[in-house]
Amino acid sequence: MRYGFVGSFGTVAEQVALAREVEAAGWDGYFTWDAISLGTDATWDPFALLGAVAASTERITLGALVFAVPRRSPWELARQALTVDHLSGGRLVLPMGVGVTEDRAVAGVSGRGATPHGLRERAALLDETLAILDAAAGGEPFSHAGEHYQVQDMLIAPRPVARPRVPIWPVGVWPAPKSMARAARWDGIVVQLRGERAMEEPTPDDVAALVAHLTEVRGGPEAMAGFEVVLQGQFAEQPDAAERAAAYEAAGATWWIDGRWQGPDAQPDRQRALVASGPPRT
Repeated sequence: MRYGFVGSFGTVAEQVALAREVEAAGWDGYFTWDAISLGTDATWDPFALLGAVAASTERITLGALVFAVPRRSPWELARQALTVDHLSGGRLVLPMGVGVTEDRAVAGVSGRGATPHGLRERAALLDETLAILDAAAGGEPFSHAGEHYQVQDMLIAPRPVARPRVPIWPVGVWPAPKSMARAARWDGIVVQLRGERAMEEPTPDDVAALVAHLTEVRGGPEAMAGFEVVLQGQFAEQPDAAERAAAYEAAGATWWIDGRWQGPDAQPDRQRALVASGPPRT
């Protein structure tokens, strides 16, 4: 099991400093988040922030929970990811989803270039974008003919440091078949539960069931090698953290990312204290 920490709020300087503390305290990854307009909260461009973090750290994995894909041009996204991949020496990962409608950049815009409001259309844009990212990582000219994007003879160079591409971790809603099928095609899954349980943490039994499903879909245990099963929740300073971590690891989880989104735990001073407590190594 590897452990990440989400930098929730604060200035960009505070976030870069927090990422350095994440590395020093023995965590395995630092993650930011991706939004444009959420009330009065400050929102920072995740790739610019991760570029600064890449230049300030040496070991930790870098990413965001999660990159909102449909409102981004795929070729621009490929260039942003490639840049941070090279700045970090191949430490970037791409947790990806359709975006939340609370962001006014999803529901509050119209006209040319606006993000579609419909979940089905945003999911289709996500799938096409992932296909383009994969093609762009090959270091050769590529074309794409889809419902939403048509690309002819585009080359994005050089190749990423990470091979065969910067790892893609789509959000996978368990047990939604289409969402799980999407995650199974890529390099990992950010686990979310469906329906009334969407805001709950998965149980170890949930994780074991979805891992068994993914193992079958991907073609057996050997096909799961290197595939990341990523959970979110709270571990730092929890008295039962090591026991919970062991149970999730036994169920097949490979990452637990500690995220605090509300209240005092989301503020910079408290975040530093949580990071300093370290991950629950067993």
